[in-house]
Amino acid sequence: MSVTLRTALPGDREAVVDLILALNVHEADLVGDRRRDRGGAAAYYDELQQRLAKRDGRIVLAVAGGRAVAAMGFCIDEDAAYVTPDVRRHGTITDLVVGEAWRGVAYERKGAKQEAIESYQRALSVESGNATAKQGLSRVNGGISLFRG
Repeated sequence: MSVTLRTALPGDREAVVDLILALNVHEADLVGDRRRDRGGAAAYYDELQQRLAKRDGRIVLAVAGGRAVAAMGFCIDEDAAYVTPDVRRHGTITDLVVGEAWRGVAYERKGAKQEAIESYQRALSVESGNATAKQGLSRVNGGISLFRG
């Protein structure tokens, strides 16, 4: 089953809240400080939307088989003036939430990792001019290039 990424729409709110709630319940068992109620997940969704709006960002939704399986915050950021101009502007992924059934699943299928990478490229419109980021991300991802060209 292929995964596609798209900008989350207002009608996707409940699906994203469901993902956040499931993660909160899972993490509550690990760290003990997470709320386990839907109100907490809904409030966090609202906070995420507010934070991303301040940074001209958005929620990106991963969809498989017509269902939301993951969500993340995404925005374009710019580092401080001491960073060289050619790498100063970059995309930042925040608040990654992956549905329990999909945690670790995508990379078990042959070619799924490359499929996911290519999907991220399309959805996030990553600029290809940052050679340093390209090299670093390729190393992190076992030599699989995250960028075309």
